[in-house]
Amino acid sequence: MAVGVEEEFHTVDLKKGLLLPRAGRLLERLPAQRFGAELQRSVVETNSRPYVHLIDLAEDLAALRRSVIAAAEPLGLGIVAAGTVPVVDLDALKVTPDPRYENMLDEYQALAREQLICGAQVHVDVSDRDLAVAVAHRVAPWLSALLALSASSPFWLGTDTGYASYRTLLWWRWPTTGAMGSFASAAEYDRTVAGLVRSGVISDPGMIYFDVRPSSHLPTVELRICDACPRVEDVVLLAGLFRALVMTHIGAVTAGEPPLPIRGELIRAATWRAARSGTEGELVDPAEGNPVPAADLVQRLLTDLRPALETTGDWELVAELAETALARGSSAARQRAAFASGGLQAVVAMLVAETRAHTDWMPGAGPARKAVSAMLSGYDASADEAVLFDGSARGPYGLIMTALDRIGLDGLRERARLRDEVQRQLGLTWHAGGTEPGSLIPFDLIPRIIAAEDWHFLQAGLTQRARALEMFLHDAYGERAIVRDGVLPAWVIDESPGLRASGHLVARSALRCAVAGIDLARDGAGRWMVLRDSLRAPSGIGYAIASRWLSARILPDLVLGARTPAPARAVRVLRAALTAPSPALTLVTAGPSDPSYYEHRLLAGELGIPLVLPADLLVAGDGVWIDGPQPTRVEVLLRRIDEDRLFAASGSDGSPLGPGLGAAIRKHALAMANAPGNGVAEGSSLFAYSAQVIEYYLGERPLLEHVPTLLCREAGQRAQVLDRLGDLVIKPADGHPDEEALIGGEATPAELQGVRDRILADPSCWIAQEKVSLSTHPVFVGGRLEPRAVDLRAFVCLGREPVVVPVALTRVAPGPDTTAAPTGTPPTGAAPTGAAPTGAAPTGAGGFKDTWLMH
Repeated sequence: MAVGVEEEFHTVDLKKGLLLPRAGRLLERLPAQRFGAELQRSVVETNSRPYVHLIDLAEDLAALRRSVIAAAEPLGLGIVAAGTVPVVDLDALKVTPDPRYENMLDEYQALAREQLICGAQVHVDVSDRDLAVAVAHRVAPWLSALLALSASSPFWLGTDTGYASYRTLLWWRWPTTGAMGSFASAAEYDRTVAGLVRSGVISDPGMIYFDVRPSSHLPTVELRICDACPRVEDVVLLAGLFRALVMTHIGAVTAGEPPLPIRGELIRAATWRAARSGTEGELVDPAEGNPVPAADLVQRLLTDLRPALETTGDWELVAELAETALARGSSAARQRAAFASGGLQAVVAMLVAETRAHTDWMPGAGPARKAVSAMLSGYDASADEAVLFDGSARGPYGLIMTALDRIGLDGLRERARLRDEVQRQLGLTWHAGGTEPGSLIPFDLIPRIIAAEDWHFLQAGLTQRARALEMFLHDAYGERAIVRDGVLPAWVIDESPGLRASGHLVARSALRCAVAGIDLARDGAGRWMVLRDSLRAPSGIGYAIASRWLSARILPDLVLGARTPAPARAVRVLRAALTAPSPALTLVTAGPSDPSYYEHRLLAGELGIPLVLPADLLVAGDGVWIDGPQPTRVEVLLRRIDEDRLFAASGSDGSPLGPGLGAAIRKHALAMANAPGNGVAEGSSLFAYSAQVIEYYLGERPLLEHVPTLLCREAGQRAQVLDRLGDLVIKPADGHPDEEALIGGEATPAELQGVRDRILADPSCWIAQEKVSLSTHPVFVGGRLEPRAVDLRAFVCLGREPVVVPVALTRVAPGPDTTAAPTGTPPTGAAPTGAAPTGAAPTGAGGFKDTWLMH
């Protein structure tokens, strides 16, 4: 559940501390997509991106503040994040020259002229607008605590108002403010808003100023009650608390729990009390209606929200920020202390200093690292994992960016030359066919970092998914209980192109999926999503290991300082999983003609096991052997060749291997990693039922989301697809590779009509998936850093205990497009648009990256 923030800032004269109508000049120096105007020409608004992690939100907010301050100071302007500014000349201020704002001035007179206030607005994603409407009403009793934490407007027009948030009282003068009432649905809410517009009291839906409101066009809930806050950490605290409130009440709505029975009059009174006292006085307990110390109510709110905060991983950060905020006192109290020592000028000076000083705040971190400016000219960081809006480094990338700045462009060109040389030494080339090496595998110099909180979350979700798929494979070739119990249609198994008769040879007690490869995408908000499961012969571990070897040679200082597992640990994990049935492990490959032959040789060498061709194998007696003067018993066969090709191949005696291998598997004389028939769990049709599969076999809700997939053969889903053709990726279903995929947003009307006709003619041939906007990462191209879409292949070893292999493979798109059309059909797997999937040759400027898994 992502959370974003809009912040409003006053522009003041740096020398006099007087509010100035200079926002227009300031906005000329700032990009329109992140900065905008408000009603008054003295206010600038910033818009963060939505984020899953609060730390990412904090970084973005800080970068936005740094940018607006950097643009303001050469103009002699100071930036103030507070509900009000104490020193104002009303006669010098005018509304922004915009027809909407000018109409508001004409209609509302003094309300518009005196709208010299700034707030911090928090937006939280929800699944639909009906839920947004329900939650907006239910959270109202607790908002007084959030207002008290934000209170920063004690002064108005040169005087102390006696309130901690006088902005609240100014805000209440508008006709549609305060707590939102109860509505049965978004449709009923929209009818009410339309009625208010029709009445002439407000001019448009944007003038709905409830303390919390559903967005008019998006499935989000917006918090609007809070003052702007000088300190970034206080905004992060508000965002974390409000998201947890929304999550908690979504759970209550889902469970059918009634809202807290509290009258609107008491909610308004509690809001007034918070505006009057801030955190220095008492607030109103929403459950009892009694006065309680503000700190007690905030602590009670924290306790109530702890389950939601722990779910998002925010508990420790939010609890620490709340404790600090209560101990420090409100901005209103600090402003009064400054006034006592130096008057109104001292208050403004303190607010300017606090707003500026806290643009570098980050939990447990020092100041933000500077940008690698020479290489980031024109860099689009709108969905980037490493670079912030202002070009500075995000989170753990400070070390890397500092090193790149030190190396410089010429140094990076030399590292690129060294990279090519090392690749040739290692033989890390792509074989197009035969025995001659082809071109170098594209490898980007800039390592990717998967933060510890992301990797811990992914490990749990990956092991959950792999366990469920292992259970499904046994069930699909066994009792088919999932079909019997009505969770899965029988055709999903029966019509799967991965279904094999040889799959029935594997014993119930045997491990079917020794190594699972799972392809993941991360969007710009930090959400992770599964693109595809690879359970037959997932490749990529060798390339992940080779990527680390390359990085260690090219950027040795960086790699030595990274807190990430060495490849040797991954080899130990892999060896332990594969040799659990027996130490007699052998890797079988198609040979040098296979494009991935380099990886096959690398894995065999690292694992210390034989590397053989099908023609080296001999089936004799009850077992399988490596033929030679002294035959060697094979008890576990690590397969890096398609199972059909292996079973059809001839062994050393010229006989087909299939019958002998099948007999050995049936007699438990041979284990195959991975087992034949595993492709039945790779199809897009089963992928559509991912959540149901996990819930059925494990009794757990999925930790990782998967790309939403619609099956056109199902009438209800087909109707959705036909209604949204332009928004979806339309693809051939399992077993229909002759049909061409179509990206709805890029198709012509004729193409859309054509695919509509084909869906209606044979619905079973088609599926549809949501497009996935991938996050980007810097790559070194043409002497500069450019953003490229990336995805991730991770690996899970099953066995006695499932374990995620401590290496992962990042794949890079060759072009700037960040929208992936997720793939479910090709055996090589999904990848960023234009990027090479694992198991197929990378092309262009894409390829692989070293991936640092933090812990």
